[in-house]
Amino acid sequence: MERLLIVSNRLPVSVDVRGREYSLKPSVGGLATGLRSFYRDYDSRWIGWPGIPEEVSGKLDGLKKSLENEACVPVELPGSLLEGYYYGFSNRTLWPLFHYFQQFAEFEWDLWEAYVEANRRFADAVLETVRPKDGIWVHDYHLMLLPGMLKEALPDSSIGFFLHIPFPSFELFRLLPWRDEIMDGILGADLVGFHSYDYARHFLSSVLRLRGYERTLNHLDVMGRKVCVDVFPIGIDFEKFNSAPADPEVVREMETLGLRTGGNKLILSVDRLDYTKGILQRLQAFEFFLETNPEYRERVHLVLLVVPSRTGVPQYRELKMELDRMVGSINSRYGDVSGGPIAYIYRALPFNQLAALYAKADVALVTPIRDGMNLVAKEYVACQTENHGMLILSEMAGAVMELSEAIIVNPNNSPQVASAMVKALEMDPGERKRRMEIMQNRIARYSVVRWARDFVDGMEDVRLRQKEAAGLDLGSADRGRLLEEFAKAGSRLLLVNCDSAPGLYGAAAQEGKPDQGITGTLKRLDGLPGTMLVIMSGRSREELEGLFGEDRFNMVADGGFWLKEPGSRWRIIAPFNSTWKDEVRSLLEYYEDRTPGSYIEEKDFSLLWHYDRTEPDLAGVRVGSLMLSLYAHTANMDLDVLEGNRVIEVRNSDVSKGRAAFHWLEKSRWDFILAVGVESCDESIFNALPDRSWTLRVGPGPTEAGFRVGSYPEMIALMYEMADTKGGTPLHRRVEQDTDQEQNTDQEQNTDQEQNTDQEQNTDQEQNRNRIRTRNRIRTRNKKLTRNRIRKSNRIRTGNRIRTS
Repeated sequence: MERLLIVSNRLPVSVDVRGREYSLKPSVGGLATGLRSFYRDYDSRWIGWPGIPEEVSGKLDGLKKSLENEACVPVELPGSLLEGYYYGFSNRTLWPLFHYFQQFAEFEWDLWEAYVEANRRFADAVLETVRPKDGIWVHDYHLMLLPGMLKEALPDSSIGFFLHIPFPSFELFRLLPWRDEIMDGILGADLVGFHSYDYARHFLSSVLRLRGYERTLNHLDVMGRKVCVDVFPIGIDFEKFNSAPADPEVVREMETLGLRTGGNKLILSVDRLDYTKGILQRLQAFEFFLETNPEYRERVHLVLLVVPSRTGVPQYRELKMELDRMVGSINSRYGDVSGGPIAYIYRALPFNQLAALYAKADVALVTPIRDGMNLVAKEYVACQTENHGMLILSEMAGAVMELSEAIIVNPNNSPQVASAMVKALEMDPGERKRRMEIMQNRIARYSVVRWARDFVDGMEDVRLRQKEAAGLDLGSADRGRLLEEFAKAGSRLLLVNCDSAPGLYGAAAQEGKPDQGITGTLKRLDGLPGTMLVIMSGRSREELEGLFGEDRFNMVADGGFWLKEPGSRWRIIAPFNSTWKDEVRSLLEYYEDRTPGSYIEEKDFSLLWHYDRTEPDLAGVRVGSLMLSLYAHTANMDLDVLEGNRVIEVRNSDVSKGRAAFHWLEKSRWDFILAVGVESCDESIFNALPDRSWTLRVGPGPTEAGFRVGSYPEMIALMYEMADTKGGTPLHRRVEQDTDQEQNTDQEQNTDQEQNTDQEQNTDQEQNRNRIRTRNRIRTRNKKLTRNRIRKSNRIRTGNRIRTS
């Protein structure tokens, strides 16, 4: 990538306005602080809100130029929009819900509309700034719609998204009325990052349940596009904090702290004012500690540093009032004329004072109720160069996976937290040093710069994988060649599976009303002179007739068992028996009864166990067990057990759509052959066709097709364009199968001799010879395919017998 565009709610600098004058100062926050040095080194541009409403920023001359000098691009947001987008939807809907405070979440449509509009403004700013080879890195919950908006406008761009807060379990995420829009927005990114595996797991679970996209390890197939989901635990500027205790200003602050504490033990709590941080629960635990350990009442001080935040949100104002009350209560109960056990500071401190507290504290009490990462814990560890204190850390913080040597507690368990304070204060100094050095070595290796570089490298890696996968994509040049060959061909065979076409499933299909755009396009193609269209379906005969009529199209039903031509009856491809059904059905019914949401579908020569409505985790358990049971039961039967898209099918062996396709392949010497497949059972069609055929796989998945089309709407657009062709030589749509190849060849040769020159005769005879050779290759391939299927079936049965024995 040429440049990196970092997009977040806030810029790394804030605008401090005094009258008509302004100044720029560094923004407070982990992201802005951590990436400040990185984005300057990477030729980056940072796009975000400057911290003041549009009504104010518009009056400041030269502000935009000043921000440009800082490599920043401002996104202007009016005050009314900020109220709904930032203070509203972001912090009164998403923040509480994603942190498991469902009772605080507000689901208001006007807040949602403000959120959408703000994301559009960010998208406009990006589109005005981006260059063709730039990478775009979007940050956090304020902008979860942005990746989707950008991917729609810039489909070839490289987009990353990182969520800095927890991603909730599906049971909570599903409460959002706009869950689908937010999910699609996030999946516009090529790389989606989280702090911990738990958050990534919750996200993937929601993707599966809401969208059903196929997943291979941590890669998703999103409409034919690879999306990677990975874990990147954010670090800190370790060197800055680790070297701070040696700074003269920090040393002076530490000396002052020592005089004030009088040699007493110091417990430190540092947090932004927020109900997710567990500050009230922490005070309860500290009060319990003082109550149950009277010997520490005059020997321990708690420094409670709380940074003001979101004072405009009602829950935060109420939290501040309760916090003040609790501090006053504890200090009045356990204090004396010299003061109380809690030193309460409600403001942000400069770095030298904060570093001194980190370095001097004997215990850091970091016990959030829910936290995406929590960098305070890492900052404290980095500053412990001489004192070697101890960290008490909540098991609900994302940092717990990296700082496992800390004393881990449940923040809601006051006795446990109180006991952890005693353990930390009384721990052997050598043990404290050992644990602290292990944690320091770990976070020193994975600094914030390493985190950022890993993510950007991940974006590059995903982009390369997408380019490799795009080698099968039907590009504009191939598309043009396909259309040109189609238009010039005198005879055309189209083998189309449209089971995944929009409108053929769901309510429209259930009402017997398939999308008229789809059926209309199919009819137009089938009506072209010289063109024969065959619908290759896995559905039953009754479903196909209900959708398309009895006599309109050539059709294949039940995945290759049944064939039908217009004006004729359905006929079976080969004789089969179904005496095995009763035995297999009883086994499927046993699993159906134990698996809510599953159901059995019976076709003429197969049984299907569907689990698309089953809870995915339960389905994963049942599928493995059922497959083993079916292999054992069918070991000595002439049956295939096939696993499809959320379905297991048991069917008679040696039947496929590829075998059915030969019925139409041998009807004529086709100048143009096209096969369109959407699922694994369509691969047999691709393998059965001559090499010169056009084979297209719609959507993701491994394939033998020559090309891939991203989605069925794209395929419909291509077929619509094909239907507009004016070329082709007239040929009856439904050619009767030749019973005497020699007679037909002689008749065509005689006609050619009457109408063409000697040179044209020779050319036509050569074409006839090529067609005969092609037909022979098809027949040879059919025999080979059949032999391979028999061998494979025999190997499976042999393996089944071995496993059974």
